[in-house]
Amino acid sequence: MSTTGRTTCYVGIDVSKATLDVAILPTEECFAASNDEAGIEELIGKLAELPEALVLLEATGGFERPVVAALAASGVALFVVNPRQARDFAKATGQLAKTDALDALVLARFAQAIRPTPRTIPDQEAREFGEILARRRQLVRMLSAEKNRLGASGFEAVRGRIEAHIRWLEEELARTDRDLDETIEKSPTFIKANEALLRSVPGVGPVLCRTLLAELPELGSLSPKELSALVGVAPLNRDSGTLRGRRTVWGARARVREALYMGALIASRFNPAIREFYERLLTAGKPKKVALVACMRKLLIILNAVMRDRTPWRSPHTLHP
Repeated sequence: MSTTGRTTCYVGIDVSKATLDVAILPTEECFAASNDEAGIEELIGKLAELPEALVLLEATGGFERPVVAALAASGVALFVVNPRQARDFAKATGQLAKTDALDALVLARFAQAIRPTPRTIPDQEAREFGEILARRRQLVRMLSAEKNRLGASGFEAVRGRIEAHIRWLEEELARTDRDLDETIEKSPTFIKANEALLRSVPGVGPVLCRTLLAELPELGSLSPKELSALVGVAPLNRDSGTLRGRRTVWGARARVREALYMGALIASRFNPAIREFYERLLTAGKPKKVALVACMRKLLIILNAVMRDRTPWRSPHTLHP
């Protein structure tokens, strides 16, 4: 139940390129809508009929982008999860069968179980989403019209001009989708959710948090090895001249590395996982600077996992006085 006394409906949406499969709890109503302007409008209309809705859907490589922006612009409370989280939840509940409708129901049950804090956005942000979406709809309509004209045209010169316009429209649509991604990523509402995830890790203060969000947008999307190399905390060979077997870290994103150094320094005292790791390296005879760089790398890997899984950090250790 919500604090206002109204029943909260938990809505799971399985997103594919062509279709939105929707499941609603506790009513267990299921339906499908097309993943286009008409289908998204139909979905928003149905959600508006619910007393109070919390929508949960997966990030699906960009197919979710228009529906996420449209739901946000319409003021619907929503939460986007990593597909891995949904799969793990399905396995934990014994849901092994897999169809789009069942996936939507799993997402609705996931929302009902974890009751995530939804993302709602202010009016100004909603207007920005609305304007970008309106432009996107215009481009999609123009593309469809031009493709119809191309099919009806038999004159080569005209076909060439239509094809050139189609290419331009496709490029413009791609640019508009990038604008939509950037608007979502820069939204204070969405940034606030990311800040909460990062700040859940002991050792991550406001400076490191904001530096990572501004300077390392790849966080959560790369492998630990790729991310370590990108930031410059992966040990690199320096076998040259008299230097043999030496490993150093250098290059890459210096501002991220500087902020990460301070974070690792704090984490080596107050984060139980990093502190234990640091002390183990010192006991093994590693120089303090080498041990601290290793802690920077470990802290970065932890933060990458937190952002990837969209789950706050929990210490695997039990602290004892």
